[in-house]
Amino acid sequence: MGAATSSTSKTVILSKSESPEHDVDYLFGQVAIDKPFVDWSGNCGNLSAAVGPFAITNGLVDPERIPENGVVEVRIWQVNIQKTIVSRVPVTNGAVQETGDFELDGVTFPAAEIPVAFMDPADGEGAIFPTGNVVDDLEVPGVGTLKATMINAGIPTVFINAADIGYAGTELQAAINGDSRALSMFETIRAHGALRMGLIKHLDEAANRQHTPKVAFVAPPAGYTASSGKTIDACDVDLLVRALSMGKLHHAMMGTAAVAIASAASIEGTLVNEAAGGGERDAVTFGHPSGSLRVGAQASLVDGRWQIDKAVMSRSARVLMDGTVRVPGDTLNQ
Repeated sequence: MGAATSSTSKTVILSKSESPEHDVDYLFGQVAIDKPFVDWSGNCGNLSAAVGPFAITNGLVDPERIPENGVVEVRIWQVNIQKTIVSRVPVTNGAVQETGDFELDGVTFPAAEIPVAFMDPADGEGAIFPTGNVVDDLEVPGVGTLKATMINAGIPTVFINAADIGYAGTELQAAINGDSRALSMFETIRAHGALRMGLIKHLDEAANRQHTPKVAFVAPPAGYTASSGKTIDACDVDLLVRALSMGKLHHAMMGTAAVAIASAASIEGTLVNEAAGGGERDAVTFGHPSGSLRVGAQASLVDGRWQIDKAVMSRSARVLMDGTVRVPGDTLNQ
């Protein structure tokens, strides 16, 4: 859709899966907004919710599995991270149901709810905590040494405390995206986090890996007015989270980052868990710039290593437009 924002500049490529355990193979590309570049290094949680409806509508799911009225469970193979996603898509009168009363802060209209479960959501064969620690001291030149939880769940994400970088956690886009010094600081944190997580071998490689990792800052609950005008009271949320995507503060929360939040919150001692009050929990409601969102995850400790068995959230999806993009033949081999 363009519009020069990371949340509307994406591409999804689908095909019928050759695996008997899956219905469809899903490849995601994050399109850069300031250069001719597509980053294939991660997934998109929001568009994961659109895969099931599209697959059903376009014949990628066995028609015999589609009821006249009910729910279709679509099993998706996420090619970028080599993991399974299970989407439950409502069907009415034999077609995907798009309208409904499910409301999601940051989305303009209510719609039909699509629960999405990310199974064992670590990227590839990587560990949930690439450093082996739930909290590390991350040295960032020009910024200082920051406490950081670096987690590989949903999408590789570097969590830091808002207070450590001079923020409250209630900030909206204008407070960050209009501040070039802040954006430069976050990019420096992101680059050093990527290096520490083993996603890159040299700092200069971060420029060509903009989609991952994400950087997010967390804070304990506090009241604020969301960009939608909605009042968020401290008692409405367990913690506050703000995340950057492709160099800008996101207007709400990326779906994959929500998986990372749910996963980190479920493990005691992470910065996310501590911001939410600590202790055991299998779900949290967090405040973001557009409102709030509830997410859940199930974690287990196996042979001394944490793993996320499943992370769940709900999204919505609807068709905005149909069209044809014509690519010149002499560009296909470039």
